[in-house]
Amino acid sequence: MATKATETRPEVRAEAKWVRVSPRKARLVVEHIRGRTVPEARTVLAFTSRAAARDVERVLRSAVANAEANHGLIGDDLLVSAAYVDEGPTIKRWRARARGRVARINKRTCHITVKLGENPRAVAAPRKRAAEPAKAEEKPKRAPRARKAAEPKTEETPKPKRTTTRKKKEAAT
Repeated sequence: MATKATETRPEVRAEAKWVRVSPRKARLVVEHIRGRTVPEARTVLAFTSRAAARDVERVLRSAVANAEANHGLIGDDLLVSAAYVDEGPTIKRWRARARGRVARINKRTCHITVKLGENPRAVAAPRKRAAEPAKAEEKPKRAPRARKAAEPKTEETPKPKRTTTRKKKEAAT
């Protein structure tokens, strides 16, 4: 039985390890970009107010750079095929409490992974080149707006200068 040689689409990935963000908080950000195109994901991350969005955005930029440098792909035509956050090692610290006791502080870390694949819509419809301007129907130019006739300015009588009360008293006497 002959097997067909299937064309494998290149999947590019980037990973950031030991990021000092709680994995639970980073997962909330990653859910927003999963399945979106790269420009769309960048826009979402730019307007996300969570601190983990910066770290996820750095990983996304790295994945796009890997795709462009190593595979010759166009970054804006890619799709975030997978994005996930794994738990990293937890740094344990101690804080003094009342009556000689201690409270444990867990400083959690995570590993952020972003995988990019080709966008099927971008492959089916290739981009138009910017060098070839699109020929659109020329719209008739509007006539310039009529300017209002300049009204002649009336000369106002100058206001009298203000005088202090002492000068007024002297002038009255």
